[in-house]
Amino acid sequence: MSSSMLPHPRHLVAFGPHGGAHTVALRAGISMAVPLTALWLSGHLDLSLYAAFGAFTALYGRNHTHLPRLRMQTLAAAMLVSAVVIGTTVGVFEARQWIVVPVVAIVAALVTIVSNAADLHPPGALFATFAVAACASVPSTPASIGLALVVASASAALSLAIGVIGFAHPAARLRPRSTFSISFRDAIARPENVSTVARLMTGILIAGIVPTVVGIGHPYWAMVAVVAALSGPDATARLVRAGHRILGTILGLGLAALLFAADLPAPATIAVVVALQMTAELFIGRNYGLTMVFVTPLALCMIELAHAVDGGALIADRLVETLFGAVVGIGLTLLWRSRSSTVVDP
Repeated sequence: MSSSMLPHPRHLVAFGPHGGAHTVALRAGISMAVPLTALWLSGHLDLSLYAAFGAFTALYGRNHTHLPRLRMQTLAAAMLVSAVVIGTTVGVFEARQWIVVPVVAIVAALVTIVSNAADLHPPGALFATFAVAACASVPSTPASIGLALVVASASAALSLAIGVIGFAHPAARLRPRSTFSISFRDAIARPENVSTVARLMTGILIAGIVPTVVGIGHPYWAMVAVVAALSGPDATARLVRAGHRILGTILGLGLAALLFAADLPAPATIAVVVALQMTAELFIGRNYGLTMVFVTPLALCMIELAHAVDGGALIADRLVETLFGAVVGIGLTLLWRSRSSTVVDP
């Protein structure tokens, strides 16, 4: 293991530029607030998980101008809706806790290839992985699959519409245009991308199988954590991301405990979810660890909206699973790099 790959502690507290995050946060907040409020008013908050993942469409293409962003978000919407449907389908089976592990690994590999080919932003398979794994964890019926498709699609469509509203303003059409294109040949031909996909699938299988065998609740959080930890562009970035995931989750669980203790009614919980989503988007480009402080209670509140939960058990499971998934990611980053170095360096 080379010492050059080890991050300096200052990397954990470094802040990036603001980058106009307030507009992205506003789009993300509206995209989340409208479908959740509609489900609450119609008495169908049990479908809120599907709507939330569809709303994640708004998080893509933050630095693109309107039409290229629409193309990128359309691709992201297709991936997210498909992930929701796949996860819900897995949830129909009795052995869903075992089926979901290889399914998530395959989905993560495919989405990573698409992400590299289309240069998606945010990159990687984190949101799709989360969608498949979370939806698969909820027992469902064949009828649920259609509901999941409709709700997630409607929510994603709303996000697409919100993303292009600003194009009506004349000033928006005068801005320099960004581009969006897809090249699968380049994405598949790069050896480093093949290694990334193999490492990712290995991490998901380990992070999914071990907690399932041990019997720890919500093993999908370990799979999501390892995907997050392995999403950096190089070894140093992956180690920093794993550290951010651990520290941010620990602090975020404290905030989640306060929210659960408050025993908020559904409308207040929706308001909290929207506020957390917007706050997370304000910081995602600046410091991932701080973002996790808000993402952690956001994820737990999303679950609470859809189903009655034991807050204490949920928090404990989230901590254990995140620590395990991040450690698996750190281990694979170090070991995979070491093995490569052994082959290259005589």
